[in-house]
Amino acid sequence: MKRIAVLTSGGDAPGMNAAIRAVTRVAISNGWEVFGVRNGYAGLLAEEFRPLGARDVGGIMQLGGTILGSARCLDFKTEQGRLKGLRSLNRNEIDALVVIGGNGSQTGAAALSKMGFPVVGVASTIDNDLYGSDITIGVDTALNIALEAIDRLKVTASSHQRAFLVEVMGRNCGYLALMAGMIGGAEAVVIPEKETDPDKLAEEIRSAYERGKPHALIVVAEGAHYNAARLMDLFEHKKETLGFELRATILGHVMRGGHPTAQDRYLATVLGAGAVDALARGESGVLVGLINNQVTTTPLAEVVDGCKSLDLRLLELAEILAR
Repeated sequence: MKRIAVLTSGGDAPGMNAAIRAVTRVAISNGWEVFGVRNGYAGLLAEEFRPLGARDVGGIMQLGGTILGSARCLDFKTEQGRLKGLRSLNRNEIDALVVIGGNGSQTGAAALSKMGFPVVGVASTIDNDLYGSDITIGVDTALNIALEAIDRLKVTASSHQRAFLVEVMGRNCGYLALMAGMIGGAEAVVIPEKETDPDKLAEEIRSAYERGKPHALIVVAEGAHYNAARLMDLFEHKKETLGFELRATILGHVMRGGHPTAQDRYLATVLGAGAVDALARGESGVLVGLINNQVTTTPLAEVVDGCKSLDLRLLELAEILAR
């Protein structure tokens, strides 16, 4: 192993830069050359490689986003596109590739691995829906941003005796919504993993009003069947019975843009270092993640086919705590 490349792909996540830093400096300590690939798989196809030295990754650990850039690349989903990427790696004499990203990114990594190229993935997505890691890079920061927004909305909601629907990111996974709702003191949580009865939800809002609460707050996952927009439409016909005046706030991409928390910097650092360690011991075709607080590897084939479950007992706890 002499030359490795690293790329970030898919949705950006706070902590990606800390992972790039760890990959680069640990690889250099092994005597390897490191190259950053600009704009994910799109940059791989375009051969946008740049050498990375220890000083090139200095002062980036506290920055959100990714200094390498990220992009969706439909071409890489085709066999022709993947062959072009493989040729790009071989033409630039790259011995192995580290892919920092979530489901789509690791699907691409698995495809390259299947073609015989050494690849190691690093678990990074704010959605926390990636099989092979209990927690992924960016989750803690995104959750803290959601909590700050919820705390702020409670202040204005109480001042005006209002109810708020707060929609958080998470794609088709309800982890962020569930955690934000439970530790943010929401009256109800709406997630894709459990069917929601809008009438029952309206009753929860009404009940909070009748119990004398100064506000009601419902956290909604963006991937839920009844997202914030749909619920607002449905509740338009029930607004006289809710008690509270209803508003909706969609946090959206603001959840991706924060400076990484200490937890995300730590996680990105140990997973980035773990990726280089895996390559050094001859292991590839794996995802580096954190399971039971230990840095572990999971075959990319299992990651792509696996399904990460959500502990719905926490939803029951959230409902109890909301009373």
